[in-house]
Amino acid sequence: MGRDDDRRFMRGVAHFNAREYFEAHEVWEELWLIAREPEKTFLQGLIQVAAAFHHHARENATGARSLLAAGVAKLQGFPDAHRGIAVNDFRMEAKSLLAEIEAGSSVELRALPRIRVLDASGNEKTGE
Repeated sequence: MGRDDDRRFMRGVAHFNAREYFEAHEVWEELWLIAREPEKTFLQGLIQVAAAFHHHARENATGARSLLAAGVAKLQGFPDAHRGIAVNDFRMEAKSLLAEIEAGSSVELRALPRIRVLDASGNEKTGE
């Protein structure tokens, strides 16, 4: 992916972290349409998690649960850090959230995980 695609990807991350899940989904979907494997699967995983959180915000537990499970499964094969984000941390938080939802717990929107952006050394960037 080129520099413009990287900017668009990070715009999707910014939307996601601002809890604008539908917008994140839309930005990432534009990239997904032209991506090749394995990036296509990675983007689809993020898209499904964003869609799950959108469903959660609209109180659609069934949609949230199924899309979250599918998204987490797609992110399983990716390294701990990928495309400048902390994938493993995100995956673990999403799995934990899925377990809570499956147990019937009520999860507040503010408790939904965010995506940590990393610098070249693998440390979290501040101000993202």
